[in-house]
Amino acid sequence: MVSVVTKKEPANLGRVLKRSLHSMAPLWTLIILFIFFSLASDTFFRIINFRNILIQVSTMAIMSTGVTFVLLTGEIDLSVADVGGLAGVIAAYATATLALPQSVSIILALVITLLLGYFNGFGTARLGIPSFMITLAMMVIAGGLSLYFTRGRVIFKIPDLLKVLGTGSIGPIPIIVIIAAIVLALAHFVLQYTRYGRYVYMTGANREAAELSGVNTRAVIASCLAISGFTAGLSGLMNLGRLGSAQPSVPSDMLINAIAAVVLGGTSLAGGEGGIPNTIIGLLILGILRNGLDQVSTDVYLKTFITGIILVVALFLNIVASRLRHTAEDE
Repeated sequence: MVSVVTKKEPANLGRVLKRSLHSMAPLWTLIILFIFFSLASDTFFRIINFRNILIQVSTMAIMSTGVTFVLLTGEIDLSVADVGGLAGVIAAYATATLALPQSVSIILALVITLLLGYFNGFGTARLGIPSFMITLAMMVIAGGLSLYFTRGRVIFKIPDLLKVLGTGSIGPIPIIVIIAAIVLALAHFVLQYTRYGRYVYMTGANREAAELSGVNTRAVIASCLAISGFTAGLSGLMNLGRLGSAQPSVPSDMLINAIAAVVLGGTSLAGGEGGIPNTIIGLLILGILRNGLDQVSTDVYLKTFITGIILVVALFLNIVASRLRHTAEDE
């Protein structure tokens, strides 16, 4: 009996290590980047710099929260960056041009982005249009509307409340960081402790099995894309307050960062695997990477290239770890 147990232990240990690789790979990536930049720069390992990193990733965190819901169902939302930009434009336009009350301008922007997200969901779940295609079209629509309302110019008059939320602090903690933390916490609670959250995972893991279990997968997909539209709008409003103006277009890397943060953390593009803790790790990886490259005075013309290479390597390691995990589960 003793010899049998001894023979089985290495195999069991190997399977356990393979299964844990996928969840540990993003964390190890984060730790390695943290240690590297701490040693490479004298100014990286400082509280004020960590505060700056949290501020820099806060708006992305809100946007990535909705993307997490969508990816967990096995779908994708390519419109989040432009929908977020449109939210800021609507709030600024309604305040500066239409002279609407600030609260009305903010609510109007959120309602419109929620409806745009639901439109994506309706097209995907009810009409059968691939989410890739309909959200790509929505990206163009939202970007076009932003250009139309701004006429290609920056709008500087924005709601004062958004300025406070975007730049103010409660003690040493920036308000925008608090808002991002609340959004992430609420999303984690919904995904982990509610029936709806279980339905989201079931829809992404095996849609047919979920439907046989009585889950209305079309409603789940539509609602997740609506959530993504809403969080994109909220992120856009927070970004409007932080920057102090509405821009006619969004930064080119905003979309890729919002999706990369979720995938880098370990959430599967195929759906059914991952969650908010994974997204938080992915956000910190991106935040530390971008901040760290600035700290070591990376050539501005090489920064984007280096970031892309590191992201590809990190994603490759995550995929390898995921395959090892699935191999262990099949043994």
